[in-house]
Amino acid sequence: MSETTTPVSEFAFSMKGISKTFGSVAANEEIDFEVRKGEIHALLGENGSGKSTLMNILSGIYQPDSGTVFVGGERKVFHSPKDSIQCGIGMVYQHFMLAEPLTAAENISVSTGGFFVHHKKESAAIRAFSEKYGMEIDPDKLTNQLSVSEKQTVEILKVLYRGARILVLDEPTAVLTPQEIRALFRVLRKMRDGGCSIVFISHKLNEVMELCDRVTVLRKGRSIETCDIKDIDAYELVEKMVGRKVDLSINRPIPKEDCKECLRIESLSLRDPDGYVKVNAASFTLNHGEILGVAGLAGSGQKELCEAIAGIAPVESGRIIFEGNDIAGKSPREIIRMGVSMSFIPEDRLGMGLVASMDITENILLKDYSFQPGVFLKTAPVREKAERIVKELEISTPGVHHPVRKLSGGNIQKVILGREIHLSPKLLITAYAVRGLDINSSYTIYNLLNEQKMKDVAILYIGEDLDVLLELCDRIMVLCAGEVTGIVDARSTTKEEIGQMMSGTRYEELKGGVDYVSNH
Repeated sequence: MSETTTPVSEFAFSMKGISKTFGSVAANEEIDFEVRKGEIHALLGENGSGKSTLMNILSGIYQPDSGTVFVGGERKVFHSPKDSIQCGIGMVYQHFMLAEPLTAAENISVSTGGFFVHHKKESAAIRAFSEKYGMEIDPDKLTNQLSVSEKQTVEILKVLYRGARILVLDEPTAVLTPQEIRALFRVLRKMRDGGCSIVFISHKLNEVMELCDRVTVLRKGRSIETCDIKDIDAYELVEKMVGRKVDLSINRPIPKEDCKECLRIESLSLRDPDGYVKVNAASFTLNHGEILGVAGLAGSGQKELCEAIAGIAPVESGRIIFEGNDIAGKSPREIIRMGVSMSFIPEDRLGMGLVASMDITENILLKDYSFQPGVFLKTAPVREKAERIVKELEISTPGVHHPVRKLSGGNIQKVILGREIHLSPKLLITAYAVRGLDINSSYTIYNLLNEQKMKDVAILYIGEDLDVLLELCDRIMVLCAGEVTGIVDARSTTKEEIGQMMSGTRYEELKGGVDYVSNH
């Protein structure tokens, strides 16, 4: 274990020599991790590096096989999350854990074990508490009426209100607009200046460099280095995470001037099974050899739009023109029989994209059988394809006959992306293709998409990272509450403009009446 000359009392918590094994897999090996009082400390590493396991030990979900946890200089043993909470540690997960029928104040109060005897008094106390940290929230607003950023604010207030002075934030900016990210950073800095300690987990290195004071890098279950942010740059951080130099540039090929139209959406509308409008009169075009990005807050209609084009979701009105054929309302099987060469990478990988109990080869065979002539399936070519996909995408697996359910989330995503790309589609629809992937794997995917673009494949790219959308895509379409608020050239727009459109401002309003870009 590493030595430190800093007195233990200066640390909000210290984890010394932490080891944790699951079966034959060593998730944590002799990890040292220390966070000072009043600092924002980044915890970085690739998928499978041990970040989640380490933080689950700190939050009392797991118990270490060996090692010691100190909080405020005192040795602690956490048998459950309750023990961790009582020591002032709060975990804010990427996926919200709120009761939708309750108000914001009720969600916050229930998390402390309180009961509503004096509703107004409790609501006023929560309002005053939130203002102390510069957070804007209406305590009496129902949770199902809150925006994404407001829900995140409630999650943070939940842990602060029950006395937490140590916060662990897991990908807190994944679903926020640039304006909301800046507001969150102001809150986090105010919390730090007030003595709180924050562990910031993120794949967005630009945010880490902007916000954090120090950083600890994990690789393959071991702590590699802890240093001040001012003493390192993003490229060095990636090299420490991966163990080698990684090119973080996205070389965006310029679309051909004579590229033909592949997809045209005309006034497309659809509702969910409960009758709520999810996409409202959306219209846009997508050309061969072009990547059209789609930006929007979570639940803005991205998922439903993709499913409608792929023939999975029913269409209420409008047209979906694929190379001259209207495929609106047709089933996936009908679309395939029409000769439409389309691949869809869904948001729900195991629910819609793969069969968890089957192995990699069998999952690839499921899609390949639709394109094989004759009655008998030829498995040898599929096995060879599976082996190529595993090699090209660096999928971590014992072999192509390994069950998909036993793969990590990132490797599951690689399997489905590789399968769809190897079908040589004319149109590739990707919904959050890099969600859950580490930086190295993400850039592998970006390069693969650009290779498809160079082969004249039309790509609809649904993404969360605005920096990537601006670097990777040719045009960006913005959705807000199911409506298209603008389609812009990625080379001449900004994150701030996209953020405003994500919040409901139309592009022509931003530009004083100028219509948005409908084509190149």
